[in-house]
Parts: sequence; structure tokens; C-alpha cells
Amino acid sequence: MDKIKQLQNIIDSSNNIVFFGGAGVSTESGIPDFRSVDGLYNQKYDYPPEEILSHTFFMRNPAEFYRFYKDKMLELDIEPNNAHKKLAELESAGKLKAVVTQNIDGLHQKAGSKIVYELHGTVHKNHCMSCGKFFDAKYVKAAEKIPYCDKCGGIVKPDVVLYEEGLDDRTVRSAVNAIAGADVLIIAGTSLTVYPAAGMVRYFSGSSLVLINRDPTPMDSAADLVFHDKVGEVLSRIRIEDLS
Repeated sequence: MDKIKQLQNIIDSSNNIVFFGGAGVSTESGIPDFRSVDGLYNQKYDYPPEEILSHTFFMRNPAEFYRFYKDKMLELDIEPNNAHKKLAELESAGKLKAVVTQNIDGLHQKAGSKIVYELHGTVHKNHCMSCGKFFDAKYVKAAEKIPYCDKCGGIVKPDVVLYEEGLDDRTVRSAVNAIAGADVLIIAGTSLTVYPAAGMVRYFSGSSLVLINRDPTPMDSAADLVFHDKVGEVLSRIRIEDLS
């Protein structure tokens, strides 16, 4: 049977699907991933991106952190692609129960998804480190260098999980519970090498595991259905009208 038909049948037969996605979900919108040949980790900067995106570096050199962050990660004009849109449609149709994402771009919500667990935080929430005041991403983007709180003058920090920082406990619990309770888990756009996030998929014990990723992953052999394609190209071929 054609693999798209197999995926269609899996989705048709379930009302309890969870989607677990990584950087490859957003690359079709023009956001670079981190580990591919043309990703952020293979570009040239004064400091390695892994160092810049660490808690220690942020505290020591916030100006250089924000120069990189605003230039390379704070993409506010990017639009959702076919993957984001299809997932929002699946949720609206009562098929998809949650999106668990390693991305920080907010494109799932922009496409219309309501239940999204952002394991690594989001660029759209920022708080003053001194008084806790909230700021949106536009405020951070518009700052000349370092964004300072307009209330107390403290440094504003994005609610993005940096290296050396732990994931949010509540978000992790919600994501694990969603994965553990799903009948179908669709893993897409992730190499499944970033922990602890990647380890969460092992809580899945449902009937169908689907994997969509451009390159092979460590879980290919465990999946019921594997696509080595772009996420949006695969999901765009699913017919929502058949999912009533």
C-alpha cells in the first residue's frame, strides 16, 4: 500500500494523535535548523553558537548574545507552512490532541493550534530578570542592543531554554502525559538526538508510531511508518475532509 494511504488510514482510525516536532518542521518556513549542513551550527561567528546560546554566556555578555539572537533566531515575519497548517486543521477536526515541539518560533500557534507544549520555551515571552515584567518579542527586537525593562531598568531575558538551563517541569509533565496517552504518535522534523526532549517519545505505548524526517533517525527501526521527506510535503497530502 502507498505510504500516504497508510498514513491516511492511521489518522482516519484515531481520535487521539499527538505530534512531536523539531526544527525540521519550521525549515520549510525559512527558519534554519541547527545541525544540518547549512544550519546555524555550521555558520561562522565570533563565538560558537553553542556557547552564545548558553546561560553562562548570556549572563556574561548579553550584548553579544542579543546580537546573535536577534539576527538569527528572532524571526517575527515568518509564516506557518503546510505542516503547521495541517496540524491545526487536524486539531480542529478533533483528531490531534496536542503538539509537543522543540521549536521556539510560535508558528504552531500562529497557524491556529491551541494545545502546544513548547519544551524549549518561546521567543514570544520575555521577562525582566529584576521585576518580572512581561515583554513581547517586538519589544526585544526593537531594542538597540540589550532590551532593558521600561519599569525598573533590568535586563529582559527571553523565555527560551538556553544551554545549562532545565526544561519547565509543568511543560514536561504535560508533554509526557500527552505522549503516554496517545494512540498515534507522529514524530517529525527531528534527529531525536537532543535530550531530554528526545527521550520523551519513549513514553509512547500506543498503536502506531509514524516518523517523518529528511534523514534517518535512531528510531526508524521502531516506527510503523517512516518517511524520509519534508514534513510539510507529507502532511499536506492528508485529506482533512475524510476525518469526521
